[in-house]
Amino acid sequence: MQTLILCAESVGLGVCPISVIRNEIDKIAAILGLPDLVFPVAGLCLGYPQGEGYVSLRLPRRLTTHRDRYDDSELVAAIDDYDRRRNALHAIPREQHRSNAEFGEAAFYGWSEDKARQAAKAEGAAFPPYLRSHGFSFD
Repeated sequence: MQTLILCAESVGLGVCPISVIRNEIDKIAAILGLPDLVFPVAGLCLGYPQGEGYVSLRLPRRLTTHRDRYDDSELVAAIDDYDRRRNALHAIPREQHRSNAEFGEAAFYGWSEDKARQAAKAEGAAFPPYLRSHGFSFD
C-alpha cells in the first residue's frame, strides 16, 4: 500500500487509506463478492485532490518517547497544548465530531476529544467472527 501511495502522490493523486473497513467487514465483503478465505485489510481511496493537503501536526516526541523510565508528569498539559496548536492549524469541522448524540457537544473538540470518543467504541468486533465463518481456523 505504501508503494502505491508513493507512486500515486508522485503523479499528483491524493490518497486516503481506510483501515476502518474492518468495522464493516460483512457489508464490504458482500459488496466485493469475496469468497471464503479472503478478507479485506484496508481500502485505499485515490483521486485528484480538490484542495491543498497537509501533514497533521504530530504529538511531541517528549510524549511518545521515554528514556530509562516512563514519565507522564507533563502529559495533561502537553496534550492540551498539542490539542490547541493542532486545532489552530486544522480544526476538526463540526460535522466530523464523533458521537455528539451519545456524548454531547464538546465546548472544545480537539484531537484528544476525538480520539477518546473513537476509543470509547469497540472497533473491529465483527472481524474475528467474520474470519471464523469464512473458513479460517485459529487452532
